[in-house]
Amino acid sequence: MIIGGVAVIALGVARYTVDIDATIQGRSSDSERVLKVFAQHDIRPRIAGASEFARARQVVLARHHASGVSIDASLAWLPFEEEAIQFSQAADYSGVPIRVPRPEDLIIYKLVAGRPQDIDDVEKLLALYKGKLSLDRIRSWIQQFSEVLEGPDRGAMLEQLIEEVP
Repeated sequence: MIIGGVAVIALGVARYTVDIDATIQGRSSDSERVLKVFAQHDIRPRIAGASEFARARQVVLARHHASGVSIDASLAWLPFEEEAIQFSQAADYSGVPIRVPRPEDLIIYKLVAGRPQDIDDVEKLLALYKGKLSLDRIRSWIQQFSEVLEGPDRGAMLEQLIEEVP
């Protein structure tokens, strides 16, 4: 499932991105297997020791050789991630079929990441989907993540964004 800027674009938000962020079910994949499948598509590790790095950090860092596009493929183990993959939806990205999270799940991913571009994406997704979102579901997952994540209060951040978006 695609979870980064490409997913935001596929859900209708105009923005620019130069990489691909994806997530793969961790229970049915391991870093060696992912790298072997990637190699079949001219996707190569972008760091030395990629498999060991992936085992330690649960993310495969790769690059499509022909295009130079970077790919970060996280291995999903958390119940939230598994649920997001299970309920992902089909989308068309410039004629290429992809799977993307429901808007609620993408908002959760973006709030957890918490970088300025992610918060901007959340604001735009809220504006586009506000009347169609399960805000209680988003709040519940963000509260759970906030209990273990350091940094800014993501729940307060979500509430502020909800208030600000018409």
